[in-house]
Parts: sequence; C-alpha cells; structure tokens
Amino acid sequence: MGLECCGHDHAEGSPEAAWINPCLCGSPKTQAAFARLEADISRREALGGSAAVLGMFAGFGLAPSFARAQTPGRPTVLTNLAFFDGNAAKMHTGREIVVEGGRITAIVGAGQGPQDAVRIDCGGHSVTPGLIDCHWHATLVSVSQIAALTQDIALVHLIAGQEAGATLMRGFTTVRDTGGPVFGLKMAVDRNILAGPRIFPSGAMISQTSGHGDFRFLNTLPRMDSDPADYTERTGVAAIADGEAEVLRRTREQLMKGASQIKIMAGGGVSSLYDPLDTAQFLEEEMRAAVRAAADWGTYVCSHVYTSEGIQRALRAGVRSIEHGQLADDATIRMMKAEGAWWSIQPFLADEDANPKTDPVQIAKQEQVSIGTVRAFEKGRAEGVKMAFGTDILMNPGGSRSQGRQLAKLTRFMSPFDALRMATGAAGELLAMSGERAPYPGKLGVIAPGALADLLVWDGDPAKSLDFMGDPDANLKLVMKGGRVFKEAL
Repeated sequence: MGLECCGHDHAEGSPEAAWINPCLCGSPKTQAAFARLEADISRREALGGSAAVLGMFAGFGLAPSFARAQTPGRPTVLTNLAFFDGNAAKMHTGREIVVEGGRITAIVGAGQGPQDAVRIDCGGHSVTPGLIDCHWHATLVSVSQIAALTQDIALVHLIAGQEAGATLMRGFTTVRDTGGPVFGLKMAVDRNILAGPRIFPSGAMISQTSGHGDFRFLNTLPRMDSDPADYTERTGVAAIADGEAEVLRRTREQLMKGASQIKIMAGGGVSSLYDPLDTAQFLEEEMRAAVRAAADWGTYVCSHVYTSEGIQRALRAGVRSIEHGQLADDATIRMMKAEGAWWSIQPFLADEDANPKTDPVQIAKQEQVSIGTVRAFEKGRAEGVKMAFGTDILMNPGGSRSQGRQLAKLTRFMSPFDALRMATGAAGELLAMSGERAPYPGKLGVIAPGALADLLVWDGDPAKSLDFMGDPDANLKLVMKGGRVFKEAL
C-alpha cells in the first residue's frame, strides 16, 4: 500500500518514504488531532446549534459570561441592602428581595427570605431596578456615520454585539431601539449567544423622501420606480416611504420582522445634512396610516420630531411618544399633556458628551437643540407631561461610555429620585405600551413582586446624587438580568 497524500505516492519502506514528507496528514500527532476535532464536533452537535454558535462568538469576545446563574429549584435572595423601587422617592431598608425563575417573587423583612435560598450579601449597598434607555440605537451607536452608511454590514453587527455587552455592564438592562437593523442582535441576546440588554426593537426608521431617515447621497437622485433600494434600506437602517400606501407597506414590514413599536420621522434632525431642522415631515394622513397599521397589531408609533408644528401634527395623527421635542412651545407642551403622550427626551446640552459633528450645518442645528433642551425639561415638568429618559448616542464611537453620566445630568433639572424614575419606573410604563408586541412579558423598571428580576447593586446613594452612575466600572457592584448575575464585585 502506498503513502498517498497531497497527490504524492510513495511505497512503504522506500528510501523516498523515509525522508520525503510532503504533508503530515498521516502522522500520529495529526491523526490524534483529527480525533480530537471529531470528538469536539460530536460534542457540539450534542450540545445543539446555540452552543456551537456560542463557541464561535467567544472567539470575538462576544459570548456572555455569567458570574452566577440562578440555581435551578432554589430561589436567590438579595440581603443587607437599601433599594429604590423605581417609583417612590425613597430608599427602602430592612428588606430582602427574593428572586426565582427570573422574576422577583417576594419582598420580605430582613432574615425572612427562604432558608434554602442562595444568598447574595449586598454589603449595605444601594439596589435599583435595571436601567432603561428609551432612545437607543444598538447597531448604530458605536460606528461613525460614514461607516454606518458604507461599511460591510457584518462589521457593523459585530461591533454592535460587542457594544451590547458593554451596555449591560453599564447597568442598562433594557433599551428601546428607535431605529436600525437590530432584530438579529436581539435574537442573539435572547438566546444567550451573547450578553446584552433586553431590546424593544423598532426596526428600520420610516422616513419620507428627503426626511431625516433619508441618508442617500445627492448623486443617487433622482430615484426611479425601477431603481434598487439604497444601502441603508437594504440593510434595515431606514425605510423610505411616500404616500399612505408606501407607509402602510413599510410599517407592516417592520411589524412582520418583530417590531415592538414603530418609529417614524416627523421632522428635521441634526445628523442629516439635507433636511432643515424646522421642516415638518410626513403629511398627517401618512402618519395616520402608520398609526392605524401599528394599532392593528396592538402597538403604537413613536416619532422623531423637534418643532411645534411637527409635534402637533404627529399628536393629531395618533403618535403616542414624542422623541426629542426640544423646540416645542408652551401650547404644544400642553397639547402633549392633554393627549397623554410620552415625551422621550434626552439631555442634549452641546457639551463633551454630544454626538460629534464637523459639518457647519449639523453644528448649527445641534446648538439650536441644546438651547431648547433646558427649557423643554423645565416646561415639560411644570406641565406634568409624562417623561422618560433616553440618550440617542448615535454614530459616536466611544460615546456610549457616557450613558450613565447622561442620566446623572438630569439632576440639573430635578431631584435624583425623579431622574432615576425616568430611567426605571416611568420608562417601564412607556415600554408597556407595546402591549402584546412587548417581547418580554412582565413588568420592567420596578422592584416589586412579579417584576422581571433586573437588579443592580451600586456603591452610591441615589438619595443624594446619581454621579456614581457615570463610573460603572468602579461603582456598579452587581448586574442581574432575568435572575442571572452577569457581574459580581461585592
């Protein structure tokens, strides 16, 4: 029998076979390596597809690392703590939080938790619900604008996967994604393929031609009916729609993909170059088409918009959540209150945490919004509008690290407890408007029996300040999401 490998054939015992070794496929070491590979493949097949994918993602540093999973059949008890429940402006003491099956099952007196429980001593630290960012772009947060519009979408998704884990480690256990191709990332997180927050996805942001979601370059115009979709449309960043029929189609496509709410663009924006900030976008009947399609699926529409005209038009069409809105006048703010709409607002203050802009047009628009931000917070609170926290960190590599710091900035306008409620209990109420389209059944943003067990342990006192949230590496001692501990440094 000859030795055949890589096209060569040498008789056993021949002089050539003694010294010529074109490849090592037949060597004992190689055969042993093959055996190990085959055993590993069989093991992966036995573990199932998710485990195999998990191993693949581990090579990119994206696989989740649980500090402690909940022991099956045994509750977990957090003890020796003071906690903010997400609503009441106080810290509760002398209590223990019981977690079982991914939910908070009871809040009991100190020492009264189940005796067979796994106990986590919080060392007297503060406990809060997991934080919620109501205006987040999970796939667009950590790439530059030019990268988002031109790079291979696989790279964008891998960066998003890495950022998802960092978001969770900052204490944001839930985000409402207000535009971008996030459905795959959400599935990967939900299946424990990688670590990240719960995601309430909007899918592609729906925009009119020339609207804030139209990122096409001018040299691509005019667009004809037979032309293929633009890169941002093909990849799910945006969906351009003109007329009621097209708005219905694009809305229904996002619902088909699994959107928990719909995002439309009802006015000009800062990041785009070609739509002035003062423009109203989408006719009222076009917006109403999106609202009706969403209502048929038991959910709602949120709308990017800054100006009074755009906000009022959106409210008349039935939009339930105003995103940004910093240029609203008094009458418009009162209309938001009367309609029971939510104001998803961000601390756009043109400071060191602002999304970087180099174009003079963008810079001018950014400054205009920052001027309106202070007044918007003051007037909105004075009128009693329902407000929830978001950051809208967008196309800003490295900027996501400011997420907790931006929450702390709200104490410029309100007490630390009121600010924290905007990112916990109030934010959870906004998310609940998704109804049956909510991807995670159960209350979020609160520490209460029946709520999902998303809990954080902090070295800091929310009764005095939220500044400690700006440095989660040092001050965030425990991150629990759904009863699983992703970080423990107690």
